[in-house]
Amino acid sequence: MPGLDWLTARPVAHRGLHDAAAGIVENTASAIAAAIAGDYAIEVDLQVSRDGEAMVHHDDVLGRLTAGTGALAAMSAAELGQVPFRATADRMLTLGALCDLVAGRVALFLELKSRFDLDQRLVPRVAAVLAGYAGPVAVMSFDPRLIVALRAAAPGLPRGIVAERRYADPEWKPLTAGRRFGLAHLLHGLHTRPHFLAYRVQDLPAPGPLVARHLFGLPLLAWTVRSEADRARARRWANQMIFEGFRP
Repeated sequence: MPGLDWLTARPVAHRGLHDAAAGIVENTASAIAAAIAGDYAIEVDLQVSRDGEAMVHHDDVLGRLTAGTGALAAMSAAELGQVPFRATADRMLTLGALCDLVAGRVALFLELKSRFDLDQRLVPRVAAVLAGYAGPVAVMSFDPRLIVALRAAAPGLPRGIVAERRYADPEWKPLTAGRRFGLAHLLHGLHTRPHFLAYRVQDLPAPGPLVARHLFGLPLLAWTVRSEADRARARRWANQMIFEGFRP
């Protein structure tokens, strides 16, 4: 896909330019505004609400950063919009509100969160909202099925795969060893046809991203860069970094 140099033109602020010590919480309007002020591209996470809205939030349950408890998928967008984040006046954004806030001023990377349970409701909603958005925006996910669905729903929308090499975190235990191997080595590539990759910085170099970058010419972003060692690794093996905890 031509004209995608913006994917790697600027460092990408992971969940916005957040700083808990300063009262700026990840994936909130304050974090988005801080990233825009710093002229960074922005990565945020999207979860689906009970009524099919795309909500800007990393976890699929409330409680880590917010008041309340319960699954986001069990609550309506209106209900989620009233949930307070701790230590801030911010409230949870919808994708539409996020797009209005960013308004094309910086590049936007949207990660579709998945429980690998075949729930694909995020895809049509994201495609519908972005159909009316004129700014630079790309969609990515760990879940190849969501990217395959996005490819069908919005073939012209830049799409990417987020991956890592080992999938050792407990959150990946529901996946079989074979499935994790396929994800790590990007074996879904013929189906997903990604325009770019985002790979765990500590797992670089790795065969899949090396082949994708150097043989197929796919831009490679390294996530999540938090230290000078991470930064040096990203500079050596990737085209750009997704960072947090400092200002590049």
